[in-house]
Amino acid sequence: MKISVFGAGYVGLVTATCFAELGNHVICADINEARVQQLQRGECPIHEPGLTELMQQNIKAGRLEFTTDAKFATQQSLLLFIAVGTPSSADGSADLSHVFSVAKTIGEHMTGYNIIIDKSTVPVGTAAKVKAIIAEKIHARGLDIEFDIASNPEFLREGVAIEDFMQSSRIILGTESERAQSHLLALYAHFNRNGDRVICMDPASAELTKYAANAMLATRISFMNELALLSEKVGADIEFVRRGIGSDPRIGLSFLNAGCGYGGSCFPKDVQALEHTALENHVELSLIRAIHDTNEKQKYVLFEKIKQFFAGDLKGKTIALWGLAFKPDTDDMREAPSRTLMENLWQHGVNVRAYDPVASHEALRIYGQRPDFILCNSAEEALSGADILVIVTEWKLFASPDFELIRNRLKYPVIFDGRNLYDPNYVKSFGVKYFGIGRGEVL
Repeated sequence: MKISVFGAGYVGLVTATCFAELGNHVICADINEARVQQLQRGECPIHEPGLTELMQQNIKAGRLEFTTDAKFATQQSLLLFIAVGTPSSADGSADLSHVFSVAKTIGEHMTGYNIIIDKSTVPVGTAAKVKAIIAEKIHARGLDIEFDIASNPEFLREGVAIEDFMQSSRIILGTESERAQSHLLALYAHFNRNGDRVICMDPASAELTKYAANAMLATRISFMNELALLSEKVGADIEFVRRGIGSDPRIGLSFLNAGCGYGGSCFPKDVQALEHTALENHVELSLIRAIHDTNEKQKYVLFEKIKQFFAGDLKGKTIALWGLAFKPDTDDMREAPSRTLMENLWQHGVNVRAYDPVASHEALRIYGQRPDFILCNSAEEALSGADILVIVTEWKLFASPDFELIRNRLKYPVIFDGRNLYDPNYVKSFGVKYFGIGRGEVL
């Protein structure tokens, strides 16, 4: 099939590359000329395991191309995917300006039947708005062109996005057009050979499904984080609790890890956008509000532990920080707990020596050069001259560190583990104090 994907960001680039890998001819369009030139050279602007190699293979095979020419992208393909960003506005609603801009562009340039598919995460009712915008632009040109709208939300996890696309657990197709549905079923036929992957529904239900999925996962995380706070007060270990309730097949273990809060480009903004949609429709979602509030408070837990450990005397201290990205296998620092922690530490005169395998360049872009922020080349280097060690990202390379080295390098042999990576008793056997999240440890 001939496909155009508007937006060469995270979702758009993964979507375009994976569709090309399946034998389709894909045009990926973006208004950022520098990014498009970079992609045309085969250079991937984001860190996603396997994406660079897959992208280069499909460029070489002639199945994937990049352009800034929106007219060309519109007129060369049958399927037009909108995969631009929908960041949070000041009031928590999703900013749909990029989505609507693409819709206007499509309406201004389309010459024949197209199917326009929302791949971006958008509030309920967006498909209808996109349809109206395109229809208005076509009418303004004095033309009568048939087109259909569909919602096909993405369910990609950063760090495993290629696997999520190629081995998707479900594919949601929201459209009221049998013609559009037929084309989309053909597009995804490779994934649906057993007839158990594709779920067809109306656009509004598809849009709500995406928000509901992320809100449910965020709920599980915030639930465990609240229980972790209680665990510390009553002397329980949240890891035992997690395994205990996760063994129930009705619950399972996924997204039950207590920690220093979730971040990234999806959960924070989608939870807020869902609440905003509810308020617009005069529905109070008190649970959704609580999820967001709980997570925001959780991002301060590590700082409060550190502050308590030093009896409030933080000025001049140096912290070794392992991890900057909001999760492993990505360089994404949007809404990352590391940012909340570092910014609070800096406000109290603390120096930070940080190491992250891939996110250092992103941290430098966000914060620039500053004397109280040293980006190190290894986890061991970050320990040099530090008072304590703090962990905020569960990178695999942090799974089995040299605890004797940690003890000898730190002025105070203490680990504050925001991801509960280690067995507290094992760490203590090396003469290192250990404070996790909800592990029953008392400062």
